[in-house]
Amino acid sequence: MSKSLPYSMKDVHYDNAKFRQRSLFKVITQNMISSHVKRECTNCSTGKFLLILMIFGVAYLVLTHTSNTPASIGAAKHVGTEEGHSFFTDGSGRFRKFWRKAPRLPPQLSPDEIAARNKSIHNPGKIDSGPDWVARQQRVKEAFIHAWSGYRDYAMGFDELMPVSKRGTDGLGGLGATVVDALDTAMIMGVDEVVHEAGSWIEKHLSQRIDKKGQVNLFETTIRVLGGLLSAYHLSGGEHGGNASTKGPNPAVYLDTAKDLADRLLIAFTSSPTAIPYSDVILRDRSAHPAPDGLSSTAEVSTVQLEFNYLSFLTGDPKYSLESMKVLEHMKTLPKVKGLVPIYINPQTGDFSGDNIRLGSRGDSYYEYLIKVWLQNPGSNVTYLHEMYKESVQGVKELLVKKSVPNGLVFVGELPYGPKGGFSTKMDHLVCFLPGTLALGATKGLPKEKAMKENLLTLEDLENLKLAEDLAQTCYEMYSVTSTGLAPEIAYFNIEGHKEDGPGGGNNHSKYVDDIVIKYADRHNLLRPETVESLFVLFRITGDLKYREWGWDIFEAFEKHTKVDSGGYTSLDDVTRVPPHKRDKMETFFLGETLKYLYLLFSSSDVIPLDEYVFNTEAHPLPIQGHARRK
Repeated sequence: MSKSLPYSMKDVHYDNAKFRQRSLFKVITQNMISSHVKRECTNCSTGKFLLILMIFGVAYLVLTHTSNTPASIGAAKHVGTEEGHSFFTDGSGRFRKFWRKAPRLPPQLSPDEIAARNKSIHNPGKIDSGPDWVARQQRVKEAFIHAWSGYRDYAMGFDELMPVSKRGTDGLGGLGATVVDALDTAMIMGVDEVVHEAGSWIEKHLSQRIDKKGQVNLFETTIRVLGGLLSAYHLSGGEHGGNASTKGPNPAVYLDTAKDLADRLLIAFTSSPTAIPYSDVILRDRSAHPAPDGLSSTAEVSTVQLEFNYLSFLTGDPKYSLESMKVLEHMKTLPKVKGLVPIYINPQTGDFSGDNIRLGSRGDSYYEYLIKVWLQNPGSNVTYLHEMYKESVQGVKELLVKKSVPNGLVFVGELPYGPKGGFSTKMDHLVCFLPGTLALGATKGLPKEKAMKENLLTLEDLENLKLAEDLAQTCYEMYSVTSTGLAPEIAYFNIEGHKEDGPGGGNNHSKYVDDIVIKYADRHNLLRPETVESLFVLFRITGDLKYREWGWDIFEAFEKHTKVDSGGYTSLDDVTRVPPHKRDKMETFFLGETLKYLYLLFSSSDVIPLDEYVFNTEAHPLPIQGHARRK
């Protein structure tokens, strides 16, 4: 973690005026006036005589040395003066100064000014997509095409590709989740062939799948399939009554399919006796039921509002928004621990269940959607979400943020038994969504420079932005500390007074090899997007090129260790060993999120601007109200 300098510009006053030059006349007159010795000298007759003699001598040299002879020029050369100049005169015969002017010293800069100047040289604030970044962006696009080609050749219509065994698998309800997840990525990248292939499959097959398939998870289906369809509708020009992409079907196909799917998913809300929906839906029966243990995940029930709100906006039918927003309105009334909430909630009672508090799995996107739903609906009656978000961030800072030893990485731990239990130094890779969310909450998607110029940032916003940058470094170091350069699913951190059992990441050249512990059960990598998501958001907001460089390091590690020659990319069993053993699964979010965020990290800031769009938790961009049009 970077440390502040021990002093700043306000502590030391650097006065550049002390280095300004005074004229020769001023030097002589001030010395004659101010010097006691010279005053005494001019009072005696001898002193006056010598002064008059010196003045006449200078006048004589000026009046008599007015021409340059060849001899004098040659002599001048021999004494080291420029050609055409005498010792006393320049090339025009004008009197030459006897005394050399003292060299002007450069302004003295404080350490903070030096750091700021260096940053402006190496990290220009203006986001510029130079040739190098364009080439890297093209590499990401090629990776997306390679990933899609493997899926298309061996798993088209299945939820996911198993790239090593070259077959498909259905783990998300059989709705062709990769097709829908990848579609808006292809639109953003301008890969028309994929837009055509994915769009045609959706037009021909998805409605039938929805009508005939059985159980799906409310959360996963909403963020991947419903969110993907709505984003594709917007990006294909559906809101404007046209088709921005002639390669895909009519945009109405995406909206009509989304509406049919949402009508079936609504049963999860309406079947529950409380505002908390059931976790699972039987699509063909239009029925819903709770999970086997009876509980719903806090993150899952509170991470469907962006999608349902946007669908209500498009269709003019408020039922989607009303049902989904009841969840957050109810959660507002429940007791919390400094804004933090347990990771389970009971749909039968409407109360939180257990004491486990974390920002990893089952807790993460609750906090993400508090700020994003508020941003999606500016000026509406959801200000309570912003208050809940602010309270939760303060709780995170007070209860969950710690520093590792010996090198002070800032990380977010867990309270598995609540605030009265012990602190766990466990941090899921999923927590790496938080730097991006904190930065987004601080500037509301505006570049930091613009937000500061318009006086929009409070001290709290600046603190949160600093925390975001510190946590982003930690997330990056979770990659760089391993032998493969890829992060594990979970990491632990050594802290003062407590050292975790287990090995490090295998990269002994990393400065943080003694800070991070990776246990045997947590060494897998699932191609997750959370770190590159935060790097993308932080680069857009700060303009700091290190976020692009870090993203490129991660992309190269994916290319080196997860790429499958026959098509697709695979998850890994152990990131601490080279070569790593392959797990044989390409998650849908690798195309829908990871590669999309990497592509946008290397794009210009006017591509999906953060003050006009919110990304759902599956990276599907949805327009903020005011930037969207009804059907």
